Amino acid sequence: MGASIEVETVDKKLAGLQIDLLQKYRNDKITLKQIDWWLNLSSKVRDKYMQPDFWSVIRELSQIVPIEHVIDCDAGPFVPTGWKVKSYKKGGAFKWSVSNVRLHLSENQQYGKHIKGNELRKELEKEPVLNVNVLDYLLEHEELIPEEWKGRTIFFWGTIYRDSYGLLSVRYLYWYGDHWDWYYAWLDNGFNCNNPAACSQVSN
Repeated sequence: MGASIEVETVDKKLAGLQIDLLQKYRNDKITLKQIDWWLNLSSKVRDKYMQPDFWSVIRELSQIVPIEHVIDCDAGPFVPTGWKVKSYKKGGAFKWSVSNVRLHLSENQQYGKHIKGNELRKELEKEPVLNVNVLDYLLEHEELIPEEWKGRTIFFWGTIYRDSYGLLSVRYLYWYGDHWDWYYAWLDNGFNCNNPAACSQVSN
């Protein structure tokens, strides 16, 4: 592989690559879906692609292809110190895509209503809720998290814990000022329209 490009600015490299992508599209060497994928990457992820292999893409020695993010939802979940796993719903190999996830709200969470976590847990028993392996994977790959999730707390009901106080808890993903993080809620709490459950849209 060649050396990193140091003299070009990121803007110039991006412009050159985008022109090249358009040319490849005209020559049927790349699809609109691939171009859309590239243009919607965060600057952080783009920077990774703009390093040593940049010119190999331009010279068609390699191709830009979307990375498949496959999450092992059968692996043992992360367990915070002093906690125990009360229940764990396995989900096999889950291929991450925003289109593969739906944010579920109970009728009892809508129109100003709220529902206790223990009751909501029973309602969700038949729903394809995602477990915390997805949550923790997203925290390692923040660029995958949709912007529209900001301002909400996304719960992963596929894993229920008993915390260090002995209380049943469920972890959630949320935007914390300038980064994504996780916290938890006790099942004795109330859950409203800002607390959807992350569910799989993939047919098993």
